[in-house]
Amino acid sequence: MDHRTRLYSIFAGMALACCSISAQTVDYSVVSVPEESGTDFTQISQITDYVCMPEVKRSGRNIGWFSNRILDISKDGTQIAYLSFRNNTTNIFIKELSKQGSSIQKTNRTAVLDFSYSPDGKQIVFSEARGKTNQIFQTSSDKGFVCRQITNGNTDYSPIYSSDMGLVFFARQENNGISIWSHDMKNNFLANYSQGFNPYPVRGEQAFICIRANAAGNNEIWKINYATGVEECIVSHPEHNFTSPTISPDGKWLLFVGSSKIENGKITYYNTDLFVSRLDGTEFTQLTYHAADDLSPVWSKDGRYIYFVSQRGNKEAKANIWRMTFNY
Repeated sequence: MDHRTRLYSIFAGMALACCSISAQTVDYSVVSVPEESGTDFTQISQITDYVCMPEVKRSGRNIGWFSNRILDISKDGTQIAYLSFRNNTTNIFIKELSKQGSSIQKTNRTAVLDFSYSPDGKQIVFSEARGKTNQIFQTSSDKGFVCRQITNGNTDYSPIYSSDMGLVFFARQENNGISIWSHDMKNNFLANYSQGFNPYPVRGEQAFICIRANAAGNNEIWKINYATGVEECIVSHPEHNFTSPTISPDGKWLLFVGSSKIENGKITYYNTDLFVSRLDGTEFTQLTYHAADDLSPVWSKDGRYIYFVSQRGNKEAKANIWRMTFNY
């Protein structure tokens, strides 16, 4: 994998030593596999966009991956924002979905890790690695590079706005684990809610979806109502780890990344694929089955498509942004 397309940070599960997988073992060149029949895949980016590929680490049956959001769609649905590694820096770039032209650089930082648009589309909140800390910033989505710093001196990442934009939720890693926090944008008040990471607010509720590890070490999807204190496990499976939950625009579907296993004769290969379920965890369905790693999924604004990062369709295993139809 080209070093320019890698992205390093917090991994789902354990940070494991990366095993050697040769191109002869995994065929990245095909766009789709028979299990994905009925789904259309379209490549959105080009190699010259230098899309960051979230790093995946494998060791035996264990697999861990960078689970933070590195794609998002503009409010009007015409643009996609992504992380790109250029000139030894990682920054947010924005690309017109209807064009095959070049992208516009949105941030002028050193090591942006992840980001998301505000619900009104006017702001972008992102985290940046600085030495031994990750700090969260806010910037305008359509103006210059001026940033407002939100957190400082901690290991913070996965920032995302609440539906009313009053709060920015994020994950903070400390010695005793990872937990979900919020920053009040008016009074700068910080609140700590619960154990977990990858927060995603539930529209119309004082609640968020997040990832938690169970006693066996498997990542599950939970719903946390921070007004009532009710905590509910939505998706759990003894053979899968899950991360990166995001809710469909109509509020009916939950999209997420999960670990999977491919068996072909004597070869067993562990990778990451895309899954969905209803918001209550029913109708659990695996969407992708490619040997490439499918990561960082986001919905189109009309809910008809899913955008994600993958090495599929490239024999050299270089990352691009892909779009797939959602046929449910």
